[in-house]
Amino acid sequence: MRANIVLLPGDGIGPEVVSAAVQVLEAVGQRFGHTFEFSEHLVGGCAIDQTGSPLPETTLDACRAADAVLLGAVGGPKWDDPRASVRPEQGLLGLRKGLGVFANLRPVRVHPALIEASPLKPDRLEGVDLIVVRELTGGLYFGQPKKREWSDGQYHAVDTLEYCESEIERIVDLAFRLARQRRKKVSSVDKANVLESSRLWREVTNRVAQRYPDVTLEHVLVDTAAMRLVTSPRSFDVIVTENMFGDILTDEAAVLAGSMGMLPSASLNGREGGLYEPIHGSAPDIAGQGIANPIGTILSAAMLLQYSLGLEQEAKAIERAVDRAIAEGARTRDLGGYLSTTAMTQAIIERLD
Repeated sequence: MRANIVLLPGDGIGPEVVSAAVQVLEAVGQRFGHTFEFSEHLVGGCAIDQTGSPLPETTLDACRAADAVLLGAVGGPKWDDPRASVRPEQGLLGLRKGLGVFANLRPVRVHPALIEASPLKPDRLEGVDLIVVRELTGGLYFGQPKKREWSDGQYHAVDTLEYCESEIERIVDLAFRLARQRRKKVSSVDKANVLESSRLWREVTNRVAQRYPDVTLEHVLVDTAAMRLVTSPRSFDVIVTENMFGDILTDEAAVLAGSMGMLPSASLNGREGGLYEPIHGSAPDIAGQGIANPIGTILSAAMLLQYSLGLEQEAKAIERAVDRAIAEGARTRDLGGYLSTTAMTQAIIERLD
């Protein structure tokens, strides 16, 4: 196979972890006879500095033409002024919208060798293997009107949480299809006791569930879901939820795995392409020190091979290599070890099938 992959290193530790993932992809290409062609483009704060825009049109055009996109992270203190009209995060939101990637898949699996790295008790973590399906292009982050205005001697801010039936149906249907390949349970997370958008979400979810009589559906209020992720995470298989709830819950779920640096994600549009990124942020406090955990980005590259390129065997090879490295004691500092980003990457490459 020959594939065109766009790299968006972004800000902070983004360039370091993307470089690590590229090394692993190149090693996979050599072992399995594939050619991956990489091109690098700007997004986020570095794009603002160089072009004035967090998502230059040339970047979006390149991403649309690519077979897949691998992203590092965006943002940092330099661009953190809440009054700024142009922010790095606008590049990420614009990229998701521009590529039409409406479904974000975030798997959370606790590696047995890393149970002690989590602050939760070991008996809560054994056997945890879940995936969060987050709606990515609707809800509060994109709803209109979105504004701040002066009235009655003070500022008023408005954000709009809006969903239509088709947006809900396509994400929920994807969750049920994934559940059929797993343990056949879907937990739909909403706030239907308060929000009208959640009541519509629940109604549509019930309709979709009728197509999948072999899959169990439960409705969970978001505050209860947050509690259960800590008290009984094994009770979840596939979690499906709206944009903001998914954003918050997946960061909480990262604690289960011991570090945010462990978790990958895939953003899909149901057709071609795809956007792949670790769930962690730009971590400016450790940027440039060579100590960032590259595993989340490397596993995102594995998801890229699986979902965008259809290379299931190659994706599994990366996952097994990561498992072996961890099982044999390879650790970056966030996991209580001493390996650098480069050394951790090399440990994984050495264990590729």
